[in-house]
Amino acid sequence: MTAFEFNTRLIDLNDFIKGFALKYTRDEDLAQDLAQETILKALANREKFRTNTNLKGWLKVILKNTFINSYRRKSTHMMTYNSEDYKVMNGEADNYQPDNIMMTDHIQNLIESLDEGLKKPFMMHVDGYKYHEISDEMNLPLGTVKSRIHQTRKILAAQINNG
Repeated sequence: MTAFEFNTRLIDLNDFIKGFALKYTRDEDLAQDLAQETILKALANREKFRTNTNLKGWLKVILKNTFINSYRRKSTHMMTYNSEDYKVMNGEADNYQPDNIMMTDHIQNLIESLDEGLKKPFMMHVDGYKYHEISDEMNLPLGTVKSRIHQTRKILAAQINNG
């Protein structure tokens, strides 16, 4: 399928995509954004589309995955904006007590004292890397990465409970 044919079929399905997005978001503006993002992803990944497959189905999968990923991102993201007159918060505000700060420093020191083979995968995981990304970066089997992160959690928990 040529790029022109693909783009033409995609444009023809624009209303279908918007309608399908509306089922997920139940909001016109959000549905419009989701539909646009789906179309952009489809255009960016045109070479992955197989000519003899269902374009509607392929677009549905892209839309669904985009919606789910967006939802996950928003549910774990805490937005805070402070000014003298206006304050917006999602989630709970941080209420650090001196004990919390000391505990954070203590945990950071415990992590720093770990063997590099345990510390590096654990810190990458804490920084948001996925297991397979850590595996690729460190050139280790996936099971080893999972095991080391689990081991590190157990070690830290034991040291915190004992100390």
